[in-house]
Amino acid sequence: MGSEIIIVPVLFLSIFGIFYLFFSTRNKERLALIEKGVDANIFVSKNHSSMFIWKIIILNLACLMIGIGTGILSALFIESLLEINNGPIYPGLIFLFAGIGLLVGFKISKNLE
Repeated sequence: MGSEIIIVPVLFLSIFGIFYLFFSTRNKERLALIEKGVDANIFVSKNHSSMFIWKIIILNLACLMIGIGTGILSALFIESLLEINNGPIYPGLIFLFAGIGLLVGFKISKNLE
């Protein structure tokens, strides 16, 4: 019972820690470049616009969600067809179709470039 209470704060603290480290190190790198007199715009990519990157992220997330939904529906169909009770079919098919969805999203975004 106590483990459920611990999981949520650990999850939020992990996410906060990742973002904090990312932004603090980015800020320190840019401040060091400014102190040396170098332009800090080297972090901005000139070949890709931010809109194009967001399109790729949204495309990959959409393919991931479609894969997860397909995994749930196929697991439900197989469970009702074969009358399996409480088997590992749900996580297995969800991860399988999520991986296939990410692979399809990667192939589509590769063709967009």
